[in-house]
Amino acid sequence: MKRVVVGLSGGVDSSVAAYLLKEKGYEVIGLFMKNWHDEGVTISKECPWLDDSNDAMLVADKLGIPFQTVDLSAEYKERIVDYMFNEYERGRTPNPDVLCNREIKFDVFMKIALSLGADYVATGHYCRKGETQVDGKTAFQLLAGKDKNKDQSYFLCQLSQEQLAKTLFPIGELQKSEVRKIAAEQDLVTAEKKDSQGLCFIGKVRLPEFLQQKLQPKEGDIVEIPASEEKFQSETKEFQNKLEELQFMSRKYSYQPSEGKKVGRHQGAHYFTKGQRKGLAVGGTPEPLFVIETDVKENVIYTGQGKDHPGIYRRGLFISPDEIHWVRPDLKLEADEEMPVKARIRYRQELQEARLYQTEHGLYIIFDKAQPSITEGQFVAWYREDELIGSGVIS
Repeated sequence: MKRVVVGLSGGVDSSVAAYLLKEKGYEVIGLFMKNWHDEGVTISKECPWLDDSNDAMLVADKLGIPFQTVDLSAEYKERIVDYMFNEYERGRTPNPDVLCNREIKFDVFMKIALSLGADYVATGHYCRKGETQVDGKTAFQLLAGKDKNKDQSYFLCQLSQEQLAKTLFPIGELQKSEVRKIAAEQDLVTAEKKDSQGLCFIGKVRLPEFLQQKLQPKEGDIVEIPASEEKFQSETKEFQNKLEELQFMSRKYSYQPSEGKKVGRHQGAHYFTKGQRKGLAVGGTPEPLFVIETDVKENVIYTGQGKDHPGIYRRGLFISPDEIHWVRPDLKLEADEEMPVKARIRYRQELQEARLYQTEHGLYIIFDKAQPSITEGQFVAWYREDELIGSGVIS
């Protein structure tokens, strides 16, 4: 009987994952990860982890499986929270959920599980694991979940072959409605529980308030850049070589306050991110203002009117060599190679037709259609069919 440690989060998905594994005859152990109790940085007045660990314990009790809580808050603070503050300070927008999976669930947590003699770790993610043969060896595949509306493969885009080898995704073949139905039939306390929102395992977090506890407010200008600005006019250019063309297509616009007009004040450019609409507190424009760029050095936020403002869109992006990750190393591109893929720059975004170009300096992704709010620090993931084969941090 193979032993599986399930990350019981106190939600319906991991509860049903544990039930399904038990039904299949695995020896199942439930482990709850406690990832936060730093009173110095409060997240919310409520304490979701207490409720969640209680629900996880009730589910384990109902299923008749051993249960314990592991405290990973020191690792979480160091690897996720400190990293987040650091990224925001640099004017980048990190994705804590992707990091939490790479650094906590499938690293620290997995090592604890394996030390308990586990053959596998299982989670309640909506994705699937496949296998294929490459040169006589097994290569593991990260496949999209069958529930297209819930597919969470993007959040696992940084997993390695070693991690996938030891992982099971029991609900990947199911629709969310089926998962809830199973939970109700088994009378699990989590059957009707709402899906958690907010940072991975922290609970309800309001980002600006969270960031203000470490990053000091610093007043600066909000500048509106008109859509008619000369730099947005499409120009036909002659390129000396492919690299020059790739650099041109993935360049980001840079702005000066003199190119627009001052329309308001903000409390710190590092609290804002590209594409953001809420929180600017500037009224009186025919169309709502969107953030098109933040300059943390000069502490200026540049905005444009309407979601079709040309400053929001770009055809390409760049990933520096040390931030390229291949889930399938056998498909890795060498310098001067290219590959057609489908890619997404954020969770839930429809997959977009794109092409990868590997150069000596790093990887370029050029989309068939210009993409809104390509944001430094976020992850881009690329697919072939429904298999996620690689990802990287947008530079």
